[in-house]
Amino acid sequence: MSVTTRSPSAERFLALRKAIVDDDTLGAAQRALTLSELADGWLARLFADVPAKVRRGFALVAVGGYGRQELLPGSDLDVLLLVNRRGDPGAVADALFYPIWDAGLALDHSVRTLDQALDMAGHDLKVALGLIDARHVAGDDALTEKLRSDARDGWRKQAGTRLPELEAMCRDRAASVGELAHLLEPDLVQAYGGLRDTLALRAVTASWIADRPRTGTVDVARQWLLTVRDALHRATGRRQDRLLFEDQDDVAVRLGLPGADAMLRRVAEAGRTIAYASDVTWRDVERTLAGRQRRGRRQQLVRRPLADGIDEYDGEAVLSRDVKPDRDAVLPLRSAAAAAQAGIVLSPQTLARLAAECPPLPEPWPASARDALVSLLGAGPGIVPVWDSLEAAGLVVRWFPEWERIRYKATRTPVHRHTVDRHLVETALVASRLTRRVARPDLLLLAALVHDLGKGVKGDHSEAGEQIAVKLGARLGLTDADCATLGRLVRHHLLLPETATRRDPDDPATLATVVDAVGTREFLDLLACLTEADATAAGPVAWSPLRARLVGDLVERTRRVLAGSAPPALARLTPEQAALAAAGELAVRVAPAPSPADGDGDGGGHGLAVVTVVAPARRGLLGTVAGVLALHRLDVRTAGAYTVGDTAVLVWRVVPRRGGGPDEVRLREDVGRALGGSLDLRERLAARAAEWRGRVIVHARPRVELLRSVSADATVLEVRAHDEPGLLHRVATAVSAAGVAIRAAVVETLGSEAIDVFYLVDDAGAPLSAAAEDAAVAAATAAVGGDDGDDVTPSP
Repeated sequence: MSVTTRSPSAERFLALRKAIVDDDTLGAAQRALTLSELADGWLARLFADVPAKVRRGFALVAVGGYGRQELLPGSDLDVLLLVNRRGDPGAVADALFYPIWDAGLALDHSVRTLDQALDMAGHDLKVALGLIDARHVAGDDALTEKLRSDARDGWRKQAGTRLPELEAMCRDRAASVGELAHLLEPDLVQAYGGLRDTLALRAVTASWIADRPRTGTVDVARQWLLTVRDALHRATGRRQDRLLFEDQDDVAVRLGLPGADAMLRRVAEAGRTIAYASDVTWRDVERTLAGRQRRGRRQQLVRRPLADGIDEYDGEAVLSRDVKPDRDAVLPLRSAAAAAQAGIVLSPQTLARLAAECPPLPEPWPASARDALVSLLGAGPGIVPVWDSLEAAGLVVRWFPEWERIRYKATRTPVHRHTVDRHLVETALVASRLTRRVARPDLLLLAALVHDLGKGVKGDHSEAGEQIAVKLGARLGLTDADCATLGRLVRHHLLLPETATRRDPDDPATLATVVDAVGTREFLDLLACLTEADATAAGPVAWSPLRARLVGDLVERTRRVLAGSAPPALARLTPEQAALAAAGELAVRVAPAPSPADGDGDGGGHGLAVVTVVAPARRGLLGTVAGVLALHRLDVRTAGAYTVGDTAVLVWRVVPRRGGGPDEVRLREDVGRALGGSLDLRERLAARAAEWRGRVIVHARPRVELLRSVSADATVLEVRAHDEPGLLHRVATAVSAAGVAIRAAVVETLGSEAIDVFYLVDDAGAPLSAAAEDAAVAAATAAVGGDDGDDVTPSP
């Protein structure tokens, strides 16, 4: 449709405008341009009707969306009347603005001199952003060009302070509105990854500080969101930027799509593209500005190791210089876990190399891959940006093909606030705060990630999800028993809230149904935490105080019925370990971890080795050997401490933090030196732990608890904390220093979660007195809580 630039009346203008809005043959971009040109022509004629003497020295400037020629059916006319001489601009303003108001159009206007406009831009971020897109409409075009030039120069000069302000504004908006890619009723403009963020990218580019990622996909994503917004305005007949449930089907029809779900998926994909580009761009801005400050202070960047093959450099996780990605299938997961634990993200270059060069994971996964996945899921808030980047690189679907069915899938219920895929990640985030309540935090985190995968297939999603979870667990290398547990968690993940809110709690049959379904205290604890994580991630409607109390009451009643369950038994020594114990002399042996064929579930994962230490039993032995292992940068995955007569046998499964396995000779020498008092472990490990705390974010509180009714001849103390270098050394040494003996210990690290269980006795070999119990709890609490013992939950 052609548009004349000669002056139509207001009625003629409105008639033409309505014809353009109603014209289904026009695409959204063409309609926006045509509406902008129509407005240009009308406003130019209104301006020309002002006597030449009166309008001399004025310029009419389009800003904002109108300045970009993106005038949608519900958009405001956003204009600036610019004045370059003394005098009253009232006559010009009245001649321009009153006809617009009389036509019933929304107008956002201002009247300023050039100096006033530039001064406002220097103090008001929104004004500065609007002037970046300033465009001449009528009047003194030299005045408009002067405004454009000076505004952009000012923006560039102030970029060092304005860009952090703009980033903070974007982050605040994301926190309050949410992410476009994962909202069920997304705001196309304000949500993170929406149109407002594309304007922020334009502003960054205009600053010359950094450029957005050089890809046309952002422009394509932006145009699609403009197209959807255009259809939304036309469908509702008003300016509306949020895709409400009741409007989604109508908008989808206007877009020629089969339904609302198809439209929302494309909106989500566009939002994900823009959000990822924004993340990368803001990190570039931060690094550039930080680099300027370092140059002023003559500081240099340094690499800090995070994990085997991955370093932290300039605020991102990057590949180590000597790493060979094509030889390490576990490297992407290990890198992601290390980045999430440190609260940083993988650099785009590193992510691209991991996706392109690393071989696929074997099936079943090695233990090291599974362990890295659990560490990633247990990282708390760090999981979200890392997981999003893994999705953008195609790695998540490569590991879990089932994920494709639920990517950006909407759940049309008032209970949920996110798409299914984001809900699963948010559930894992919440579950990471609950891991200290369960015996198997790894299964809790895995269940959180997969519990709604059944929503991608037909039928009851809990029943379908059980089969998916069992098969997925087998692929991950879980034992048959753990696969069954994972499947049961998925199958029953709605049992507790549905029973608590829809059944009579005083009916014996109600409790019997739950007891039969859960079977053991351990499973009940897992299911209760999964329920809380699932409901909390869904939203406040799903986990209201009332629902939380009802579920809690049901869990407590069920727990009382199951109170007689027996604890698991300790593992036994192998014949070789028993022979070393019989000899009674100091000995250190290193061997590869057994493979699954040998009857061990560890799977001989990445560098996994078994270290056996035999020594005369003495107080503090466990802590001393743990310290030596930490000094050798060996991460303990599991450990057992056993007493055979006067001899102690310590069996450790360890993974080297860097390449290369444990050195048996050096370990033997250092254990002997430490026991002899010539190797100072405390000071060296304290420095290493301090370095670790500087690069890892701990989000869950440590927990120290006495386990009652677990052993008849010992006091059992359980310590749950985020794993760190020297943790076991510190705890075991502190407990021994409290005047009690560690008769046996069962130590395990699941992901980043350290679970240390100590069987404590007094000098006579009997369970501890109440006073000795208090001393042991206090010592362990101080050890896991740092110097001041904060953020610890002792449970007597």
